[in-house]
Amino acid sequence: MTTVSLAARLAGPLFFPVTAFHPDGSLHPDAYRAHVRAGIEAGAGAVFACCGTGEFHALTPQEFHTCVTLAVQEAAGRVPVVAGTGYGTALALDFARSAEAAGADGLLALPPYLVRAEQHGLLTHYTQLAAATSLDLIVYQRDNVTLTPATAVALARTPGITGIKDGVGDLGLLQRIIGAVRTEAPGEEFRYFNGLPTAELTQPAYRALGVDLYSSAVFCFAPEIARAFHTALATGDRATADRLLDGFYRPLVELRDRGKGYAVSLVKAGVRMRGLDVGEVRAPLTEPAPAHLTELAALIERGLNLVGH
Repeated sequence: MTTVSLAARLAGPLFFPVTAFHPDGSLHPDAYRAHVRAGIEAGAGAVFACCGTGEFHALTPQEFHTCVTLAVQEAAGRVPVVAGTGYGTALALDFARSAEAAGADGLLALPPYLVRAEQHGLLTHYTQLAAATSLDLIVYQRDNVTLTPATAVALARTPGITGIKDGVGDLGLLQRIIGAVRTEAPGEEFRYFNGLPTAELTQPAYRALGVDLYSSAVFCFAPEIARAFHTALATGDRATADRLLDGFYRPLVELRDRGKGYAVSLVKAGVRMRGLDVGEVRAPLTEPAPAHLTELAALIERGLNLVGH
């Protein structure tokens, strides 16, 4: 029996669910399960559980394991479930093994905690992660992790490492990485993802490099808008894509940039506005200002009107 790799299974809008909490701050499994279920039913191509939007940094190991288990149960094999892992190598290995035990299909390696490492140190970190489980691994480059083309080639040659999610936004560097892997690691099944916050805004540029996968935080609270934009790009309907970029995504990015942590807290507020109480963000993140919540509600309504909902 041939096993289909994670890279080959990923398609469509990539769903990064928020993690639901009760008013007292404790984990809310029922709300989380409902959120994941709604995303899958709305057409998510994959579920990325307990990653950045899911407040990986704020979860205990047991909460992490519970959430990944719930996501796997709700997916029931319909779409792949990819779990976040991070911190230093020792803890990242623990989270990776926990995700495998929970039934995840793959791992997203978030940047190592705090340190700025040399390329050979990063390579050691990721190769040890890849060797620790049978799960395919996606490397997330952002913040304190920027890969060189040579390191990317080494990653592509490493069994179990299946792609790079880019949150740096240096398209020149990404083009060099893609070209280096294409010429120096030919035949390797390796995928690239646009992982910038509110990735839709930059996706037309990434698509020109051949990068068709991207994370969609908007899918958490307005899958109708996220799907319409994804379809417009896939079919070459530039008029619809531009209408959504100018009328919804660009204003959303401008609002997001007005508060620290809004890439998570605005998304969570949006989920609540659409009818599912997933609670507030955990400290040190903070809730959006009331005026910004009013703007978000208006933006959601505008975006839904743009796609006919």
